[in-house]
Amino acid sequence: MSSFEILSANMKKKIWDMKWDRFTPIQEKTIPIIIHTKKDVIISSGTASGKTEAAMLPVLSLIEKEARNALKVIYISPLKALINNQFERIDKLCEYSDIAIHRWHGDVSQSKKEKFLKNPTGILQITPESIESLFVNRTNQLKASFKEVEFIVIDEIHSFFDNARGVHLRSLLSRLTNYTTVPPRIVGLSATIENFDLVKNWVNYANPGNVDIVEVKGSDKELMFHLMHIPSDTSLLPLELFEDIRELIRHQKSIIFCNNRGQVEETTVALNRLAAREGMGETYYPHHSSIDKKEREYVEKVMSESTHPKSVVATSSLELGIDIGNIEVVIQIDSTYSVSSLKQRLGRSGRKRDAAQMLQLYSTDDDSLVQSLAVMELIIEKWVEPSKGYLYPFDVLFQQLISISQEHNGIPLEELMGKIKRNDIFHELPLDDVEHLIQHMIDKEFLEIVRGSQEIIVGLEGERILRSKDFYAVFLSTEEYEVMEGIKKIGRLDKAFIINIGDHIILGGRLWSIKDIDYDRNKVYVTKAASGKKPAYTGGPGSIHKKIAEKMMEILCSEKVFTYVNASAMIALNEISKKYWMNKVTSEQRVIWIDKDEGIFESYTGTTITKTLVWMLRYFGVGAKVKDGIGRIAITKPNATTDILHQIKNKQWTAEELLPYIEEHELFQSKYTEQIGPHLQVKMHIANEINIEETVEYLKQYQFRTILVGN
Repeated sequence: MSSFEILSANMKKKIWDMKWDRFTPIQEKTIPIIIHTKKDVIISSGTASGKTEAAMLPVLSLIEKEARNALKVIYISPLKALINNQFERIDKLCEYSDIAIHRWHGDVSQSKKEKFLKNPTGILQITPESIESLFVNRTNQLKASFKEVEFIVIDEIHSFFDNARGVHLRSLLSRLTNYTTVPPRIVGLSATIENFDLVKNWVNYANPGNVDIVEVKGSDKELMFHLMHIPSDTSLLPLELFEDIRELIRHQKSIIFCNNRGQVEETTVALNRLAAREGMGETYYPHHSSIDKKEREYVEKVMSESTHPKSVVATSSLELGIDIGNIEVVIQIDSTYSVSSLKQRLGRSGRKRDAAQMLQLYSTDDDSLVQSLAVMELIIEKWVEPSKGYLYPFDVLFQQLISISQEHNGIPLEELMGKIKRNDIFHELPLDDVEHLIQHMIDKEFLEIVRGSQEIIVGLEGERILRSKDFYAVFLSTEEYEVMEGIKKIGRLDKAFIINIGDHIILGGRLWSIKDIDYDRNKVYVTKAASGKKPAYTGGPGSIHKKIAEKMMEILCSEKVFTYVNASAMIALNEISKKYWMNKVTSEQRVIWIDKDEGIFESYTGTTITKTLVWMLRYFGVGAKVKDGIGRIAITKPNATTDILHQIKNKQWTAEELLPYIEEHELFQSKYTEQIGPHLQVKMHIANEINIEETVEYLKQYQFRTILVGN
C-alpha cells in the first residue's frame, strides 16, 4: 500500500483539501515507518521539506480515535514562537479529527492551563522549561495528565544535543515515563544532523537500534549565492554595505542575519534611513531576544502578512523555523561560526515550490572574508558539524536533584540514586561523583536529610533557588534592565553596557534618550530621540570546529579564484595570502610569526584544541593566550616554540597537569557550576574544554615553522 493509503480517512480527506498531488521524499519515507513500526524516529531533511507533516500525518492517524479522551502527544519546541507557529499548522491537520491542541508556556493564561489539566486530551505543545514547571508545581496531576501519552515529538531536535538545555530536556522526558502507561515513542525533526550514533543514544540509550534515522540529503532546490567584501576601518559597519543591501532587496522580502544584537540595531536604523530618503515608510524590522516579546510578535505578523517588500534584521532568533512568510533572499553580514548555522539560515529562503534559495554574504574585515569563504565552501561540500554532546552534566544534575526532591516531597537516598542510575541522560555519570554531589548539596544546605525518616528534601538554600523565577531554565541569563517608554515595554539592556541619564541609544530599531534609571527595580525610562548608538550585549564569538579553521588555512595557501565573490574580495584575499605565498607556506604547515620577542602562533584549528595548546604552552613556561576566535595564540619565547611544540607532542599528558595553568576566567562556566563545587567543576572543564588526544594528533599532523614578520 502507498503512504497515502495507510493514513486515516480524516488525514486523507485533509490532504485532498490541501490539493497535494504528491508527498515530498521525506514524507514518503517517514509515514510507513511511524505507522508500521514501534520505533523511535529521527526525521532529517532540508528546511521546507515537509518534516512537520511527515511526522504528524501518521501520528495523528494512529492516535485520533483515543485523542478525543486522553492526551496522546507531547509536542516539544525550543521556542514559544515556534509553538505558536506550529499550533495553527497542526490545528489545520486536525480539522476533521476533533483533536484538541493545547499550548503551555509562560505566555499562556492560567485559565487555559487549568482547563487543560481538568481535561487533558489530544496534543500538548510545550517548552522544556514548562515541563519542569509541571514537575515542580503540578506533581499531583502528572499521572492523570500523562498516563496515556504515546508520542513525544521534538521540533528542531538538533538544538538540544550539545548543551545543558538538551540534557535538561532528556532528563525531564526520562522522568516523565514514570507517569506513562507505556514508554512514549520519540519523533525528532531537524534540518541539520550529523553523528547519528550520538543522536540514537540521546533518544534511546537502552536500545539505540530501535531508533530509525530517516534522512533525505541535500535539496533539489537551486542554491544561488554571492559574497561581497566591503571592508570597514572602524567598529561600525560601512555605509556602502547598507547601500548595497538596500539596492539588492528593494523589491524583495528578506532576512538579514547579524552575529550580535547591537549590529541588528545598527543595521535596522541605517537601512530605514536609506528607505526614508526614498520616501518609503518603515521597511526594516529588528528581531532579537532583547526586544520585547510583543514587539517581536508584531514583526513576525507584519512579515508573514505583508504583500509588500519588507525585511527583518535578526540574530539567531530567526534561525529556527518561525514562520514569517516566503523569504526570497537571505543575507548574512560577516561569517557565522558554524556551517550548520549558515545552513539553517539559508534554508529560510526558497520555500515556495520551484523557488531557488538565494544567499548574499557580506564580509567587513579580513578574517571574516576568509572565514565566510571557508564556511561557504563547506556548505558546497555538504559538510556540517557533527553533534558532540554535553559531557559530565553535573550542573544540570544539581538542578534536577532539587527538582526530583521537590517532586517527591522527600525521597530516600537509595531511591534517589536509583532514579539517577536509570535516567536516560545521567546513567553514565560515575556513581561516586553523583554521591559526592548529593553530599556536597547536603553540606551546603541545597538538600536536607529529614531526621527520623532519613528522606532527602529541598534544603533552605535549595528553596532559595527553587523559588526563583529562573529555576525552570538551566541556561545562563545575564542581568538586564527593562527599557520602558511610559508603560510600554521596549526591550532589555545588558547591565554590562554602561549607561547614564542623557545617553542616546538604539533599541527595537528606534532611537531613544534615557530620561531616568531606576536601579532598585532594574528599569530604564526613555523618550524618543533623533540619534543613538548601538547597545552592547555580553557574549563573545562562538566556538569553531577544526574543519572550518583548516579550510581557512587551505584557502590562504591556495591560489584559487572564487567565482562567487566581488573584485574587492579577490583583491583583499590575494593581499592576505601574499605572505603565505612568498614564504611558500602550505596547508600542511602552521606558522609562528615572530616580531622581536613576541610572536603570533596561527594554529588554524578548532577552539578546543587551541585552548588546550595554550595551557600546554604555559606548562612549558611560554606566556600564551588566545588572541581571537580563529586560533591565533599570542606567545612569548617565539623562537623556542617549535622545540616546545615537539616536546608537547612527545609528552604523555594527563589533563590534571594542565589545571594550574588555567586562569579562573578560562574555567568552564554554566548556570550552576559555582554551586556544584570545585571538584566537579574541574571534571566538567576537563570533559568539555580539554582534548589532549586531538591536540597531540594535531601536532603530529602539521609541520610548524617560525617566520620573521616582514619576510
